[in-house]
Order: sequence, then structure tokens, then C-alpha cells
Amino acid sequence: MSEKTLKIKGMSCSHCATRVEKALNALDGVEAKVDLSSNSAKLSVAKELSDEEIKKAVENVGYEVIEISE
Repeated sequence: MSEKTLKIKGMSCSHCATRVEKALNALDGVEAKVDLSSNSAKLSVAKELSDEEIKKAVENVGYEVIEISE
């Protein structure tokens, strides 16, 4: 299991954060918690998952990942 932290651009309300959290949690093996106040998400990743797949899930719901750190 690995941990990742995302910085996300474009979230402005709790609805935004919920959309991003749902999109990330829909990825196989991912447990995500989004924090609107810091515009970030913390992920626990149980399977091999590329940063590109994570970014695409966030972009598909209309937001931008500006940084991914381990």
C-alpha cells in the first residue's frame, strides 16, 4: 500500500470536493479523502496505479491536479 498526496486546482465548495473524492474512490484499489480547505487529497493506493490514471480521474470531473507527491 502506498500513500499519495494531490494538490488540486479548481475546487471551490464542498460539492466540488465530493465530486473529486467520488472520482478518486472509483479507481480500483484507491481510498481517497479530499480536504477542501487545503485543496488537496490524500490517497491510500492498494494496487499499482500510475499518476497519469489518477490525474485523468480528476480531470474527467473538471478539476486539475497540479502536484502529486508520495
